[in-house]
Amino acid sequence: MSKQKQAQLRKDVMPYATSKTKTSLIQLLNTIPPFFILWLLAYQSLSFSIWLSLLFSIGAAGFMVRMFIIFHDCAHQSFFKNPKLNRVLGTITGVITHFAFEKWKREHAIHHATSGNLDQRGIGDIWIMTAAEYENAGKWERLQYRLYRNPLIMFGLGPLSLFLYSNRFNRKAAKKKERRNTYLINVLLVLLYALITFTLGWQALVFVQLPIVYIAGVLGIWLFYVQHQFEDSYFENESEWDYVKAAVDGSSYYKLPKWLEWMTGSIGYHHVHHLAPKVPNYHLEQAHRETPPLQKATTITLKTSLESIKFRLYDEDQKTFISFREMKKRLKQKQSHSLSAAKPPHTIRS
Repeated sequence: MSKQKQAQLRKDVMPYATSKTKTSLIQLLNTIPPFFILWLLAYQSLSFSIWLSLLFSIGAAGFMVRMFIIFHDCAHQSFFKNPKLNRVLGTITGVITHFAFEKWKREHAIHHATSGNLDQRGIGDIWIMTAAEYENAGKWERLQYRLYRNPLIMFGLGPLSLFLYSNRFNRKAAKKKERRNTYLINVLLVLLYALITFTLGWQALVFVQLPIVYIAGVLGIWLFYVQHQFEDSYFENESEWDYVKAAVDGSSYYKLPKWLEWMTGSIGYHHVHHLAPKVPNYHLEQAHRETPPLQKATTITLKTSLESIKFRLYDEDQKTFISFREMKKRLKQKQSHSLSAAKPPHTIRS
C-alpha cells in the first residue's frame, strides 16, 4: 500500500472517530447495572449451589470485560467528548476492573505508538522474542521466556500478576497525576474488599468476587494476546516500521459470534481500533463494514485463534511466528552443521 493510499485510509476512518453521548449512556446502562445484578445473583445463589453461583459469576465476568472496553475508550478519550468525564468514568471503571487508569492510559498509548516495532518493545505489550534473540539468549533468559509464554502461566497466573502487581505499582518516573490516580484506585479497592468481607462475609469475597475478577482477567489477556499473535502478523525494525501497516496488518479482525462481539465491545475489530484509536467501540463495526480496504485485514475465528497458542517466537527472516518445537529443530540442525564443518576430513593412509 502506497503512502498516499495509507493516508487516504486513515482519512476515510476519521468520520467514525466521534463519540455520541446518547449511545455512550445507553452502553453504560446495558453494561454496569447487569454486572451488579449478576454479582448479586451469584451471591444470593451461594446458599443454593456453588455451581449456580459460578454460572452467574461467569456472566458477571463477561460484563466486566465489556466494562473494561468502556474503560479502554475512556483512556483514548473516545467515550465522551468531555476529557474530564472520560477521566472520571475511567477511574470509576478502573476500580471495578482493577486497573489504574492514568498508568494504563500511558502504557497503552505507548503500545499504540510502537505496536509491531521490534526496536520499541517492552511497554504495554506481550513479551515477544525473535528467533535470533532466543538463539543468542542464555539458559536463564530462555527459561524465563518459556515460562512466560506457557499458556498455563500466561492465562493461569497472568491475571493474578496483573491485578496484584502490575496494576498496583507505579514506575519510578511516574508523574504526580499518575501516582495519585493509582493510589486512589488502590485505596478504593481495599475499602471495597473490606466492605464485601465485613458486610457479606468472606464467602462472597472468595466464591463470588475473586472468580469474577479472575475469569475476566483470563478473557482479557486472551483477547489482547490473539489480536497481535497470528501467523502473518506485522513486525519490523524501526527503519522499516510503518504505523498504518502495523495497524492493518499487525492487528487481527477477530470474527466472533454476535453475542460475543457485543459482550467484548467489538474489540475484535482491532485493526480498525489501531488505525484510529479515537473511534469509540460502538463505531468499530461500522467503520470496518463501510471501509473496503479494512476488510482485507487478517480474519481469525474462535477456532483458528486457538492456533495462536503454539506461536512463541517471531522469525524475522520468514516474517512469521514459529513454535518452540520448530526452534529446537532449527538449533539442532545448526549444531549438526557446525559439528560437520568442524570435523577434520578423513584421510586414507597408504
